[in-house]
Amino acid sequence: MKKSHAMLILAAMVMVITCLGRRTPVFAASDAAQEKVQAPAAPVHANASTLVAAGGLLFQQNCAFCHGRDAEGGEVGPDLTQSDLVARDVGGSTISEVVRNGRPEKGMPRFNFSGPDLASVVAFIHAQEAKAQKGNRRGVDAADLQTGNVEAGKRYFDGAGNCASCHSATGDLAGIASRYKGLKLEERMLYPEDVKSKVVVTLPSGEKIAGTLEYLDEFTIGMQDASGRYRSWKLPSVKYSVDSRIDAHVKQFPKYTDADIHNLMAYLQTMR
Repeated sequence: MKKSHAMLILAAMVMVITCLGRRTPVFAASDAAQEKVQAPAAPVHANASTLVAAGGLLFQQNCAFCHGRDAEGGEVGPDLTQSDLVARDVGGSTISEVVRNGRPEKGMPRFNFSGPDLASVVAFIHAQEAKAQKGNRRGVDAADLQTGNVEAGKRYFDGAGNCASCHSATGDLAGIASRYKGLKLEERMLYPEDVKSKVVVTLPSGEKIAGTLEYLDEFTIGMQDASGRYRSWKLPSVKYSVDSRIDAHVKQFPKYTDADIHNLMAYLQTMR
């Protein structure tokens, strides 16, 4: 009887030890899993080249339609390789704020990139900036168009170019070099696309009404008068004369010399 009792005690002890042995790995695994969750994530990009490559892909998908595939400017977005904001950026210090907040007043939406993705986009932009500084850029910098003589440009503006008959350095052109830079400024000088023509309509009574031309075809002429009111008349019940500012620019094309353009650009760039 005593022998049987001793055997039962020994069997019970074996079962307890076995259960404890089985439970220990379960708790160890749970602790390890918790440590794995709490441990910081490994870097997504292993080195600088893969960081730039990943940023390039994101840039093509989200930014290239405005800023160009190489960040050197597109249809509506500026050249980021020549941007003052990019030049001031250190590790995303200025670029990140613009990307995350956007610039609604300039048509730029906000982007919700993750931290690693934003870092890769910043790296790509700086890589493109470095290439541009080595002379590999495709665009034209404003400095490239500052080769003329300011005084000669002013003489042309006031004299042979006949620019002063429509424009004033202290009037409609004041600050134009702050609003437009580089090629944009030269485009405005040579062919300003959004400039509207002036028109004077003479009614059958002989009354003359001046305003800005808004519409003209073979049947109708429309204008915005001095009060801002839109008015239109059927043709040929009225007479009209149009003063097209664009035509004056176009007529100047065959008269320009290279020196005239460079000098005039130099003068315009002083109007800040």
